[in-house]
Amino acid sequence: MSKLGENKTTTCSTTYWLLSALQIPVSVLVTFYEAVGLYKGEKVIASLGEKGANWTVHKLVFFALVGVFAGMVGGLLGMGGGFIMGPLFLQLGIPPQVSTATATFSMTFSSSMSVVEYHLLKPLYFLGVATLAALVGQHVVKKVISVLGRASLIIFILVFTIFISAILLGGVGIANMANTIEHNEYMGFEDLCT
Repeated sequence: MSKLGENKTTTCSTTYWLLSALQIPVSVLVTFYEAVGLYKGEKVIASLGEKGANWTVHKLVFFALVGVFAGMVGGLLGMGGGFIMGPLFLQLGIPPQVSTATATFSMTFSSSMSVVEYHLLKPLYFLGVATLAALVGQHVVKKVISVLGRASLIIFILVFTIFISAILLGGVGIANMANTIEHNEYMGFEDLCT
């Protein structure tokens, strides 16, 4: 069995599943807390104006389920849930700056488990690169928006990123599948714990 880092937690052990499942109750509690606040009118989405204060149970359940779907897609495909949540927030009428920041913040939680596991398995070479790229990107986009005076640039960057990710994800998947077929390898599901 493979070891999960220095603490020697074996894959599929009770400790492994407990550590992996810790994020579920936190997510459920935060979602429930925010939904109750929106339903009671204690919290509002200011960018929606009058519509931001009137939330029905059906709407809250729908958006919570979209969030769950985004998390599942992010986990299964290796994409951040922000790729789904970002456009959803824009559809809600939330300004692009707030939408992007919120989607990025939610991706922090969904990818935190992967970062911890990756750190325990391999050195974090990419952490520095990703942090530097995020800071430089934020600075450059802020400068370009101040020069152009258009926050819609964030929407175009988001659409471009989603488009390129979808193309690359599909291309890599097709290439891997062709390689697997060429070598007559098994294409079904493997045991999760091996």
